[in-house]
Amino acid sequence: MNSIFFSILLVIIGLFVGGIAVIFVNYLRGVSASGKAEEILKQAKKEAEQLKRDYILEAKEESHKIKIETDKEVKEKKKEVAEAEQRLLTRENNIELRDQTLQNREMALEERENNLFLKQKDIQEEQSKVEDIKKEQIELLEKIAGYSKKQAKELVIKRVEDMMSLEIATYIKERESDAKLEADKKAKAMLVSCMQKYASDVANEQTVTVVTLPNDEMKGRIIGREGRNIRTIEAVTGVDLIIDDTPEAIVLSSFDPYRREMARVTLETLIKDGRIHPTRIEELYDKVSKDMLVKIREYGDDALFKLGLTKVDSELVELIGKLHFRTSFGQNALQHSIEVASLAGLIAAELGENVTLAKRAGLLHDIGKAIDHEMEGSHVEIGSEIAKKYHENEVVINAIESHHGDIEATSVISVLIAVADALSASRPGARNDSLENYIKRLQDLESIGNEIEGVEKTYALQAGREIRVIVKPDEIDDLGSFKVAHDIKTKIENELQYPGTIKVTVIRETRAIEEAK
Repeated sequence: MNSIFFSILLVIIGLFVGGIAVIFVNYLRGVSASGKAEEILKQAKKEAEQLKRDYILEAKEESHKIKIETDKEVKEKKKEVAEAEQRLLTRENNIELRDQTLQNREMALEERENNLFLKQKDIQEEQSKVEDIKKEQIELLEKIAGYSKKQAKELVIKRVEDMMSLEIATYIKERESDAKLEADKKAKAMLVSCMQKYASDVANEQTVTVVTLPNDEMKGRIIGREGRNIRTIEAVTGVDLIIDDTPEAIVLSSFDPYRREMARVTLETLIKDGRIHPTRIEELYDKVSKDMLVKIREYGDDALFKLGLTKVDSELVELIGKLHFRTSFGQNALQHSIEVASLAGLIAAELGENVTLAKRAGLLHDIGKAIDHEMEGSHVEIGSEIAKKYHENEVVINAIESHHGDIEATSVISVLIAVADALSASRPGARNDSLENYIKRLQDLESIGNEIEGVEKTYALQAGREIRVIVKPDEIDDLGSFKVAHDIKTKIENELQYPGTIKVTVIRETRAIEEAK
């Protein structure tokens, strides 16, 4: 027990002695470090003093150099100023000499002007004397001859006229004949040249469109159960579907290209979609009607791009596009308008006229045909109103009004439009009179049906051998539909001339529609 206590006491004493030893060692180190720090500070002060003295010497030397350079620059500037003053003095002396010379010259000119004035005065006096002498001599001659100067002049002129009148008349007649001959030659050469420069396909509008089918089974689907689908298509589109033995093909027949195109797109979409029933047919037809408005705009934009025309109202562009679906004697109205515009532009270029204005007038000359089937009036009157509505140039308006000779042409461009219109229409194969008469007969058939009260739509089908009339079910009852058919038959017999017979079919359909929610 005592030995353990003794051991612990020794450990404590050892720790105490060790701590005192550590403190003493640290003290000695601190004393040594402070001594070294003082030496370092002394050394740093000495070096700082030395650097200060060095910097002061360098600054003095630099200041001395700057002062020497400044003195040198001042001397150079003073020298330059002195030289500039010398040049100014020399220039001033030269200016004074020049001024003196100018003054001397001015005095000499004044003296010469005075001399000229005196000489001019003497000349005027001499001329006055000469005129007096001439006057006295003329009076003396008139007294001797018995004629005044005016009478003698008139007598001479009259004798010359009598001698030359026949020769002048002959000369004028010859020149007029030569001018007419030359004008005819140049006009013919110009027209031939312009016609050769412009090339266009000859293509008449047809009244049928062929739709290709993927297989013959599709014909049955298009006809539908008990013919419901084909009746719906014909009723909605107003186009006659001809389904015969032709393999994998259906023919769409209509005199109206716009209807035929809409029916074609609707039918092709139905074939691709595969769902063919009356409701789907009506939905697709409504969608195609909206899409056709975009297509019409594209036709108008394409025509403007071909001719290089700009700044055309968007509504007017749509009317231009509608011309694609109008015909004149079988000739596509839009193609005809583009052709007239191109020919008019070429002739205007030959004559030095405004080419752009000529093309614009040519493109718009038949714009009334785009809506002449929708409103009363000739296409000339309607076209003039359209051009005025969209603030077209007066030259364009006059060209529209005068291209058929309804009013007098007031500009060269108006005459060019009439010429180009005649050229486009008279090309071999450009127009077909029989087709135009056929289309007119179909239009008359439809108009007769539409004039009956209670009729909603009328469509001419099968090349005019049948018309289908859709009546409003809330206005015409079942017995009334027979009366409508009889009235239309009577009007056709009294007003139209046609070969064979025309079948009148009146359709009255009532639908009950509810929507489940």
